[in-house]
Amino acid sequence: MLNLKKFREGKPDYYPDQAVYAAFASAEFGLLFEDLDGGTGLLFRVSSKTRSMHFGGGRCSWYPQNNATAATLASDKYFANRIFQRAGIPTLGGEYFFLRVRLRALRPEGHEREDALAYFHKLNSHAFVKPLTGSRGDFAQAIHSEAALDNYLLRVAEHYDAVLIQPLATGLEYRIFLLDGEIVYSARKLPPTLVGDGTRGVRDLLAAHNALLKEKGLSPIDPAAISEASFDIVLPPGETSEIPGRTNLSAGGRMAFETPASVAALAMAKRAVQALGLRAAAVDLFVDADGDKEAVRIIEVNSNPSIRLLEDLHRPDLILKIWRHTFDAVGLV
Repeated sequence: MLNLKKFREGKPDYYPDQAVYAAFASAEFGLLFEDLDGGTGLLFRVSSKTRSMHFGGGRCSWYPQNNATAATLASDKYFANRIFQRAGIPTLGGEYFFLRVRLRALRPEGHEREDALAYFHKLNSHAFVKPLTGSRGDFAQAIHSEAALDNYLLRVAEHYDAVLIQPLATGLEYRIFLLDGEIVYSARKLPPTLVGDGTRGVRDLLAAHNALLKEKGLSPIDPAAISEASFDIVLPPGETSEIPGRTNLSAGGRMAFETPASVAALAMAKRAVQALGLRAAAVDLFVDADGDKEAVRIIEVNSNPSIRLLEDLHRPDLILKIWRHTFDAVGLV
């Protein structure tokens, strides 16, 4: 097997991970990889002797084996939940609310910004809120007061058209990646941590963490997620403090290979992907939801998931398995 590290060397920070993996897989499978945007990796073509396929960064999908309808439905968290509920698959529920008056005449009543507060009160003023079509954990956070919700909606409205407000839920969080119903890997998702240096307090460590998130185009961690009493504590070098909430790798979260003890969780992941009609997808779910050891709840399904975890955990074989499936789907191998 080729050395994946060599395909990473010399690439700028913005170079897409999947472009690196596509070049790596192309070389492994005897295909031609061509960068079409001056070495940025944002637009490239992979070709065999008889066929070729274009791929692009940004909002473009890396998984052409998923049809556009299924992938689009998965990207709308409310639509996906409705499909799951109809199929008898437990979800976290929730309602969607628009943040701008634009196009109001084209949608049903009860989903405007003023309706969000009433729904929030139905949840006893404690909820988890995230952009309806967001990704990478951007603006995904728990809200515990009317004032905090109002401030949150103001900030999110600058970037997104709508949000999903859900009841707060807890549990062990997993990501399960599937190809045509086969589980490729399962990983436990863990929250980000602040790492002490013996000099800076938690407040300063969080500020540095948030600065990195902003550089990536992600919303910062709300300081309210951390007990105010701990802000001035100076962590000894190497000691860590967890930041509750988002577990996405892009937002500083951590993941480790682990299969949930619940057989139901694996079956639920397969059912969720099947319900949406996806061939390649990552299912995020809670096991032991809200303290019930038998409960499993689907959080969301990602039809365009990152696989950086596999590089970080030194599993280039699984990267190749995923890209072989992709290339096979478009007739390149």
